[in-house]
Amino acid sequence: MIPWLPPEPVFPPVEHALAEPNGLLAAGGDLSPERLLAAYRRGVFPWYSAGEPILWWSPDPRMVLFPSELKISRSLAKVLRNRPYEVTLDTAFAKVVEACAGTVRDGQRGTWITAEMQAAYGKLHELGFAHSVEVWMEGKLAGGLYGMALGQAFYGESMYSWRPDASKIALAHLCIHLQRQGFGIIDCQMETTHLASLGARPIPRSEFVALLRRLATADSSRGRWPAEAVRDAYRGN
Repeated sequence: MIPWLPPEPVFPPVEHALAEPNGLLAAGGDLSPERLLAAYRRGVFPWYSAGEPILWWSPDPRMVLFPSELKISRSLAKVLRNRPYEVTLDTAFAKVVEACAGTVRDGQRGTWITAEMQAAYGKLHELGFAHSVEVWMEGKLAGGLYGMALGQAFYGESMYSWRPDASKIALAHLCIHLQRQGFGIIDCQMETTHLASLGARPIPRSEFVALLRRLATADSSRGRWPAEAVRDAYRGN
């Protein structure tokens, strides 16, 4: 039986998560900043559909991307060199989240980024924990991604593209920014072939949780990211 969470922002040990489906750990609770921060520090995240109770997950294995291991194809490298785009950080967070929620994905009939989830991550953005990367082409938002930063751990939530390669451009610049800031890991949550093609790989949950104990214990990364922090990331390369 899946435990129902108490009012306090506490969770069962992640080792209690069901092996199938995908490490379901608990249900209920809320999306307050306190509960979400407690969840992420423990390697737990919410994922549910509108009309359902909030469901909390901790998969084993866990898909992660170490920023230095990002795979850049020849075609993407050419795009990065030619720079037919601009990249900013934390300048259009709500628009990126809304676009991610509205993107139709293979195998999904709807979105897990409900209005409640959008409001919750908007609050975390105001508090300096949630961040976005925006890719602009011809002056219009073409793609991007958003996620959470705790200490030196980044938790990727979602990405989207309205133009070819836009989300990959965002990820490439995110990896540069994270490396510059001393981040050690990007949590990608679930294993997919697309993430694997970009260099992400599954690791045992026990290894992931041990990394979080070392990387996600401080609030040193809290605060708005400078919009132009990645402007020169690939210039001249």
